Amino acid sequence: MTKSRFREYFTIFFFGGIIYGLVEVVSRGFTHWTMVLTGGLAFLLIHLVNTNMKNNSLILRCLAGCAIITFLEFIVGCIVNRGLHMNVWDYSGEKFNVLGQICPLFSMLWFLICIPGVILSYTLKKNLR
Repeated sequence: MTKSRFREYFTIFFFGGIIYGLVEVVSRGFTHWTMVLTGGLAFLLIHLVNTNMKNNSLILRCLAGCAIITFLEFIVGCIVNRGLHMNVWDYSGEKFNVLGQICPLFSMLWFLICIPGVILSYTLKKNLR
């Protein structure tokens, strides 16, 4: 991996973690360090998919981002919430939830969050060159 690519990926991870942590603090009053790491990883994966899907529509790229976030949320939730009993979130009160870790309502929210996320990914990529 080149130095410039490492810098790009680190910057993307950092932005994703900080922004997601801030979104949580603003929306629910607190966050958890695992969410900062998960947000960073999610944004990095979205950035990589966005780069490879640059010729696809924004809707398709946001659907891919939504799938990435939902998948990570399920994996991290099973580890952090169910395995380690940290109780970071619980969607068990939401309709059609899966093990209380993911649900359609929040997947739709992740789709909406991906709209500015995809745009930010493109902007950062352009400016980090």
